[in-house]
Amino acid sequence: MSNASPLNSEWLTRKQHIDPALKTLGWPYISGQMPKSEPHRLEEFETANGPADYALGFDNRIVGVVEAKKLTLGPQNVLTKAERYSRGASSNGFNFAGFHIPFLYSTNGQVIWFRDARHPLNRSRRVATFHTPAALRALLNRDFDAAIAVLGALAE
Repeated sequence: MSNASPLNSEWLTRKQHIDPALKTLGWPYISGQMPKSEPHRLEEFETANGPADYALGFDNRIVGVVEAKKLTLGPQNVLTKAERYSRGASSNGFNFAGFHIPFLYSTNGQVIWFRDARHPLNRSRRVATFHTPAALRALLNRDFDAAIAVLGALAE
């Protein structure tokens, strides 16, 4: 008999905290493993490096991966697992220096860490909530190198 509780079960943390947050922000669950055109989330998304807890997708691609942990674990140090799953999704159509899913999250249902893996200068940071599909689309369309060039020109 299991003594599962939100404090000792990743599954309960996912169902009680993470799933509702993702759904509210515009990431409805769909079954299967293939990305769809509309914003959605997949669960246990297979990569060459193991299954990611969640994959966030739109436009027939996966744009985000979420690594979930139980409430009693801090999520910052498990962001490396999301990085590993991103590297293992080579058929996704993106390639940012070996990262095939650009946006990475780790969470315990209360604290969320995020990293934009498209550029090596981007570091992980704590965020208040997951991004909406529109916010990730805007980030995906942002050109980091062009922004740095503009700032450099302003400094001259």
